[in-house]
Amino acid sequence: MSEPMKSFTLISFLLSCLAVSSQVKTITWDKNWTSREEVVINSPEADFIIRIGDVDNLGFGWPEDFDPFCGRMTQAHAFPWEADPGEMNGFDRILLSSKFKPGTISKCGGDGYTDNYNPLTSKPVEWKIQAEVMKKAAIRNAFIQLFIDDFQSPSFCSKFQFLLNGKRFVEGEKFLNAVDQSGPVGKLISIPLPEEFWPMINEGSLTIKIDEITGAHDGFAVDFIRLVLNRKRENACKGSIAGTVLDKVTQEPIRNARVYLADKTEIVTDSEGKFQFRDVPAGFEIIGAQAEGYLEGYAQADINEGDDNPPVTLYLEKGKNSIQFGGKTLRAGESVQLNLILFDQGKSELKPEAKAELEKIVAFLKANPTAEIELSGHTSAEGDAQMNRSLSYQRVNACKKYVVSKGIDEGRIISVGFGPDKPVAPNDTEPNRAKNRRVEMRVLKI
Repeated sequence: MSEPMKSFTLISFLLSCLAVSSQVKTITWDKNWTSREEVVINSPEADFIIRIGDVDNLGFGWPEDFDPFCGRMTQAHAFPWEADPGEMNGFDRILLSSKFKPGTISKCGGDGYTDNYNPLTSKPVEWKIQAEVMKKAAIRNAFIQLFIDDFQSPSFCSKFQFLLNGKRFVEGEKFLNAVDQSGPVGKLISIPLPEEFWPMINEGSLTIKIDEITGAHDGFAVDFIRLVLNRKRENACKGSIAGTVLDKVTQEPIRNARVYLADKTEIVTDSEGKFQFRDVPAGFEIIGAQAEGYLEGYAQADINEGDDNPPVTLYLEKGKNSIQFGGKTLRAGESVQLNLILFDQGKSELKPEAKAELEKIVAFLKANPTAEIELSGHTSAEGDAQMNRSLSYQRVNACKKYVVSKGIDEGRIISVGFGPDKPVAPNDTEPNRAKNRRVEMRVLKI
């Protein structure tokens, strides 16, 4: 490293110490930012917050009064930089794909981080969150929060894989692969953890690994990771975000498009294709949109505290191809009800007739190897709504596990439990309630 760069690194480190020590305003109760392992219990923010990695913006520190938990993007920083040798392995340093080969040419080009590959420190690592308190947690919701820097999958054709205890976290992968941070800047992201991962948390230890699996020239960095259990959304730093959903070709607004956030909060566009979310926890948010006959679309939003956030536009492209399933012609964005997938009261175990129906999905996905689907579970309105959402998720996840057991890549299937939130009939008679107890398959991609 050159002498000017060494001087810069020393100065940035000293400034980082000053910036962290002078930081006085934050929404979080996780305030001991110099600590590299921290546990906060029973705060207004969440029942449990378990953090690894110090909160110091990769060692560059924060401007005075800057709150990384209130959503603002950091200013661009210099690179490369020299990581603090006392930092936990894998934090505050440039990481690259485990398949990256120096001197190769990437089809989509590469970022500046790639030029600073270090074979000793740039390989992705397995981080470990460990806390005895997790064994006692009665989980109602769970989030993985990461302060990420310079993820640019759409620009550089990278494909990130997200593993929890060695198991693919498909929803997290879709989030990271939609992020396009331009320049060396950092941002907090919060990704909900589906229920299938909650038993891992209750074992008291959770390993996390993020890797890029194609060898793309897309360097990235992570400042810290937090596991947040039973987050109290009402006490988070919040902002609003508005936008429009348009047809990619005609630029015409798409009405009645379903627009949703990572935590499945959703609204429907009006006649002008417009939508607005209020009281969204601040941070980097990937907004998705679906409409009948269209491919799923995404846009990213930099949500700060308050209402002064730039609007977003989502462009949806019509599915040009169609495929056959169960005698019906489907295009991307269209759904079909799976009538033979039924369950006993309060149970999620698959019945023989359900397995026969799922074999049709297996055959469909094998015949269409690029297709991706969403399996959604729905219930009637009797009983507790949250318990019904949980039960509907467990049911469709049992369906997904069966399909995956037949050799289908789990990354091609998303499981969602809506419970009573999307009725197709009034819940006023038993025949109508029976209509609402259903599993649907939606074609996301052909």
